[in-house]
Amino acid sequence: MVGCGSNITGNAVADSPMDVFASCVTESGATFFGAYWCSHCNAQKGLFEDSMDFVNYVECSLPKRAGETEVCKQANIQSYPTWEFSDGSRVTGVQSLQTLADKTGCALP
Repeated sequence: MVGCGSNITGNAVADSPMDVFASCVTESGATFFGAYWCSHCNAQKGLFEDSMDFVNYVECSLPKRAGETEVCKQANIQSYPTWEFSDGSRVTGVQSLQTLADKTGCALP
């Protein structure tokens, strides 16, 4: 398991169990690529509840759905949501917290 205690991500301080899990997912090298208009991305965000601030999330959509951001083009993101892990592997679609725990080595709250 990845060792993750109380962490600071940006200006947020991880203090709830879900904050710690989300921080650990980020510290493991996982990145969540999505789009603000994507219902599946919003469902994925909902699994993290108020702890999304601790998830390494990359917005791929330009305002008004005017195309894809350059970072997502460079990363060759083809669908949303896409999770990329430190080993370079990717999964698409809404992932359960258990799947994310298994892929990252982070303990579920």
